[in-house]
Amino acid sequence: MARVLITAGASGIGRAMGEGFAAAGYEVWVTDVNEAGLGELPTDWITHRANAASEEDMRAVFAAIAAAGGVDVLCANAGVAGPTAKVEDVELADWQACVSVNLEGAFLAAKYAAPLMKAAGKGAIVVTSSTAGQYGYPNRAPYSAAKWAVIGLTKTLAMELGPHGIRANVICPGAVEGPRIEGVLEREAAAKGMTRDEVYQGYASGTSMGRFVEAGDIANMAVFLASDAARLVSGQVIAVDGHTENPDPKV
Repeated sequence: MARVLITAGASGIGRAMGEGFAAAGYEVWVTDVNEAGLGELPTDWITHRANAASEEDMRAVFAAIAAAGGVDVLCANAGVAGPTAKVEDVELADWQACVSVNLEGAFLAAKYAAPLMKAAGKGAIVVTSSTAGQYGYPNRAPYSAAKWAVIGLTKTLAMELGPHGIRANVICPGAVEGPRIEGVLEREAAAKGMTRDEVYQGYASGTSMGRFVEAGDIANMAVFLASDAARLVSGQVIAVDGHTENPDPKV
């Protein structure tokens, strides 16, 4: 049975990815810092409480998955929204915390997955970025910078690992319905002097399809990118966002 490891898989996009891969017949491994959330996952999933930005934690997770036979697919999905503030008002500690999870988390997962996939002569890495990593967003400098950086990381992985039969791609979700975006909407509303609903409608109106996406839409793309149907798809940046026309609508 093929095996997938999903970082930050206890909720949101990560959990939807787990459900998608389970439906596709994969053995699902999940890491998350949310121990309570891990306890709510299906009992046949293998879970590890781990901080994606901790090398000690990730080394231990990959030692366990190596002992189980290796990993076929890595979904480097861990991320945090970070602060919503003008760049001059962002504290360095908040910048570092955001970049650490979003960028270093992807790096560490790839660092420890790569030797296992090289030994197997195959593998697929799917990194979760954001449309913020394609366009940038005002008042979200740490998040945008980190999500932009993981695109460069992933393209480099595709170059380094391609000769070993390993593919690496990026998914850039747009605004995804769920609890995480609600915090973003509230903070952005406060920063812009708008209501939560005005910000929501602004985000939605900035896309051609006029709507947010669902976590399952991102999961479907991840399963596709890991499949044989995408066997020659590598180094690509694929937005699942209803087509962003304006990343910062003012209405």
